[in-house]
Amino acid sequence: MTKYLSLYQKIKNDIQQGVYKPESRLPSKRTLADLYGASLTTVEKAYGMLFDEGYIFSVEKKGYYVSKAIDTRNFAVKKTNENLKLLPLPKKENYADGFEYSLWFKTIRKVLNDNGELLFRKSPQMGCEVLRNAVSEYLLRYRNMVAQPSNIIIGSGAEQLYETAVLLLGRNKVYGIENPCYSRILTVYGGMGIKLKKLNMGKDGIKASELEYKDFEVLHVTPFHSFPSGVTTSITKRTKYLNWATKNGSFIIEDDYDSEFFAKGHPIDTLYSLCKDNSVIYINTFSKSLSPSLRLGYMIIPDSLLSVYEEKMKDLSCSVPVLDQYILADFINSGNFERHLGRKRRKM
Repeated sequence: MTKYLSLYQKIKNDIQQGVYKPESRLPSKRTLADLYGASLTTVEKAYGMLFDEGYIFSVEKKGYYVSKAIDTRNFAVKKTNENLKLLPLPKKENYADGFEYSLWFKTIRKVLNDNGELLFRKSPQMGCEVLRNAVSEYLLRYRNMVAQPSNIIIGSGAEQLYETAVLLLGRNKVYGIENPCYSRILTVYGGMGIKLKKLNMGKDGIKASELEYKDFEVLHVTPFHSFPSGVTTSITKRTKYLNWATKNGSFIIEDDYDSEFFAKGHPIDTLYSLCKDNSVIYINTFSKSLSPSLRLGYMIIPDSLLSVYEEKMKDLSCSVPVLDQYILADFINSGNFERHLGRKRRKM
């Protein structure tokens, strides 16, 4: 810390702790300079900072005085290093669950070398083009899903994407959710003041009788390995979900968490892939497939909601750092992501 900052901090602390009382005269600049072995310029800078912050005021030809508005009761007792209770640091363990993180670090170095100034630009509102393109191509290769990059939105995890879905569809609607469901769904929707209708689960998804009610307007489902029930929705029930949306002119939020780890063979068709009338909003993240520390996910919205998104989100920015988006895009484009998924699936 520079000398004038140290002097400024010392005088400020003395004022806050009552060493210098309100309206009392402070030592002259010459006195302070002699006391602390500082130059007059150093003292002037320190007093100038205190003056700018309102701690002191000056009287012509008399010097500086402590502001009469200072009330020492508003300041906490000065803390010293002995008061700090540092948190224990995590031990070096394998948090990556088999993930070859050396590949990730190699990708980071490559992205830094290849992209330079691009990494310092502001992310487009819906996310960087390079990642939206990579996700689109990956979904076509790995999931047989056709999703145009222009319909893909990048976000920082499932919770943020749930909030985005609500902002698109409206807070005033009743949202039907699986019962039981992932606790974060309740936390996010509850925190936004959303009215919820809990729909009881059967062996192959939400019970058909629950879908007959008309007292909810949006359906939020996790068709693959719904948590905590572990239920995977049958193709018959998925069709009923879509029929419900078509019949009521409503939207379905498809939460496809964990879907990369499908049983051996081909992946189960998503509601998004089966839908013919653009009524499905698809959400997925990389928390399970890569690491929960990577706060990154994506949402696919139908064409009918693109203008709504542009209008309602025009003042908001993408919450994912550009560097993270470029790293993940390169990791996907290089084939490392799919090879990683293959290794994890073989161990299941």
